[in-house]
Amino acid sequence: MPGLLRGVARTAVIAGTATAVSNRVSRRQANRWAAQEPQGYQEQQAYQEPAPAPAPASGADMDAKLEQLRQLGELKSQGVLSEEEFFAQKQRILGS
Repeated sequence: MPGLLRGVARTAVIAGTATAVSNRVSRRQANRWAAQEPQGYQEQQAYQEPAPAPAPASGADMDAKLEQLRQLGELKSQGVLSEEEFFAQKQRILGS
């Protein structure tokens, strides 16, 4: 029984450490992305008129955009991106 308890405790410590490291990496990446965006990006978007509808994309372009949107969705579901950050990045991808 003590060996089993020790194994369970060790697993809990390893899982907790892995979660902490993963969260720290996610926050660091989110901070890097935020630093790359110009200050007041969201405020500037509020004052700009909507862009005209983009021209239809080719198949390869559409596949690349879909992959980027999938990655954004994963980051949002992991809690790396807020709803506002997700929306801004989605608009950037769909507008390009």
